[in-house]
Amino acid sequence: MSPVRLALLLCAAAAAAAGGATADGAQALNVSRRCLSDVRVFLGDISLDTPKRYAALMYDAFGKMGSGVAGGNVNMPGSLQECLSVRGPAFSGQYCQVFLKQDNVQYFVGICVPDSCGEDEVQTLVIYETFQVGETSLIPPLPSILVSQSVQGIFMTQCTSDTATPDLSAVTCLFVCCAMIAVPLAATLLTALIRWQQYRVVNLGATGGSSSSLNAKSNLYGTLSPNGTAGGGNDMNANVHDVQQLSEMCRSRSEEEDTGCVFWCLRAFSLQNTTQGVLSTSSSSSAAGPAGSYASVNGIRILSLLWIICGHTTQLSAWNNLDNEKVWKKTVESSPLYVFAFSGPVYLGVDTFLLLGGLLSARSLLGSIQRAEDKFSRGLVAHFLFKRFIRVQPLHLFIVCLAIGFFSVVQRGAFWFIAEDEVTNCKKYWWSNLLLVNNLFTITDICAPWTWYLSLDFQFYATTPLLIYLYRLKNRYVLLVVSALLLLMSGVASAVITALLQLPVHQPTTLTYESYFQYYYNKPYTRYGPYLIGIMLGIYITTKRDQLLKHQWQAAVGWVSCLLGMAAVVVLAYVLKDVPARPSIAHALYQGVHRPLWALGVAWIILACEEGYGGLIHSLLSLGVWAPLSHISFSCYLIHPFLIILYNGKQETPIHYTDFNFMYLFMGHVTLTLVAGYALTVLVEKPYLFLKRMSG
Repeated sequence: MSPVRLALLLCAAAAAAAGGATADGAQALNVSRRCLSDVRVFLGDISLDTPKRYAALMYDAFGKMGSGVAGGNVNMPGSLQECLSVRGPAFSGQYCQVFLKQDNVQYFVGICVPDSCGEDEVQTLVIYETFQVGETSLIPPLPSILVSQSVQGIFMTQCTSDTATPDLSAVTCLFVCCAMIAVPLAATLLTALIRWQQYRVVNLGATGGSSSSLNAKSNLYGTLSPNGTAGGGNDMNANVHDVQQLSEMCRSRSEEEDTGCVFWCLRAFSLQNTTQGVLSTSSSSSAAGPAGSYASVNGIRILSLLWIICGHTTQLSAWNNLDNEKVWKKTVESSPLYVFAFSGPVYLGVDTFLLLGGLLSARSLLGSIQRAEDKFSRGLVAHFLFKRFIRVQPLHLFIVCLAIGFFSVVQRGAFWFIAEDEVTNCKKYWWSNLLLVNNLFTITDICAPWTWYLSLDFQFYATTPLLIYLYRLKNRYVLLVVSALLLLMSGVASAVITALLQLPVHQPTTLTYESYFQYYYNKPYTRYGPYLIGIMLGIYITTKRDQLLKHQWQAAVGWVSCLLGMAAVVVLAYVLKDVPARPSIAHALYQGVHRPLWALGVAWIILACEEGYGGLIHSLLSLGVWAPLSHISFSCYLIHPFLIILYNGKQETPIHYTDFNFMYLFMGHVTLTLVAGYALTVLVEKPYLFLKRMSG
């Protein structure tokens, strides 16, 4: 809040104290008569020698100061549910949060007021210090012993009712989410009925019944055999032939074939189809491609995902929910032992994802060119981009709708303001998610802020054809020069922005927060390095004719350099953790090179594993357990922040940080993420991949 605004509020409070008690106090305070009357009734009933029960409950629901203020326990949430349960003489309890600033400390106090008062009226009453019992304020300031300035400044008030009132957009989003899930469930039921009918037909034939006409009719409408293929025969070749016939039906226009196409499409959406292979330990259906190829990618992907979930678990809680935030900052931000929780190193996992995205995009496009008889056309590029768009958007937009719809109707908690911000932003900026440009906005205007990665990934994905085109000119030096220039430009942009804006090298919780995101963190011109390295690695591995590593000493030098470089990137994040007071060369240099250096380290691991020099690390990253987790990793990435925000928002009291508490919190979030990720994979992601398959 600006000093001018704070001064005006304090002057208004002083004026009220001097002469606000007029004959008509409501008019003087610009508060409705009913609101002011109900507040006076509540304050009068709490002042009795034996306070009325409802008034005592309302008072009990007010936030009160606890111990540990010096450690960061400054928020006073009170009791939301107790407040909402109150029934007064002519009003009910309404829970409001008053956000205050005292010296450099910002905090909120939960208060319980009559539901006849609106947010603006509550803020006015707080400014005029109305909530007092005798000489005692129900919203006391932090003690001057702990905070040098004893004067409070109010900058916002939010109120919560006991009943959610979703608007049209929330209802529409809930309907869309339900419909997207209902289609696979309905297809599952229909497929089961068809299989049951087919089983009866086969049994009738086995007992001498007249089944030939039934089978003919069943095949005409594209029914499914008990083993999941089209048609009623038991011969494998016949089943394959029936599947091919159904595929031809979908390209036909006759009425009979259209009916067959409907059933074929429904089977593609059914759980009988979408659950196949999800829990398989084979990597043949993963993004990495055929079994045995890029065997280390699944392990790298999942370990990076777990790292990010750990970081989000701690960061999203530390920003708003801790009662000992200062203890957390002192502990976590000072020791590399907390590499899984400190925001700087944690979000190197995103750079790992970008590297993998570049690697797999290069391989995908080169494979498409090979299947097109080595023809690289504009149509092939357009198809390449379109398939990527419809690959990510169904689940992405489902998450956006889920955030709007579910957060609008679920029962709120005392820390619900984060979820409330998500609803507001998604209602205003959902179109930026649809167009995959939300990373170009500042973090305060992003719907589902963790989805900025999808927009950035798609923007980088669109550059893959250009680099592949340069590669196909048969002049690799041109490709190397262009790539080096792009890498240099990205690094220089990061360094210059960091120096000019005096940004920290990790995700900040200070006044640099908005500038950090608006100009640096999620912008394509600062994050392209890892993706570019991934494209180059993909081109090399896909087209190489001989091994790069021919001797053990080469591998040993590579591994030592890789591990030392990655360790230096992590440790320097702690060395440079403070926000620079002036433009810092060290901060700028680190910001410009640390992401490409990390990506080079991961690229070496993949290359060494591919060429047989991975050793124990290759064995670890190639474990079969990573494959099923990799199959659901996209859904897990999109749903885990939703679950964390939901958990944190529904808390009635702050979370107390200890290593043990946060270990359990992380394990709980991971477990729920895996369950929800599997459900979304088979109900949303895989069914709607049918659109990608239909596009060719």
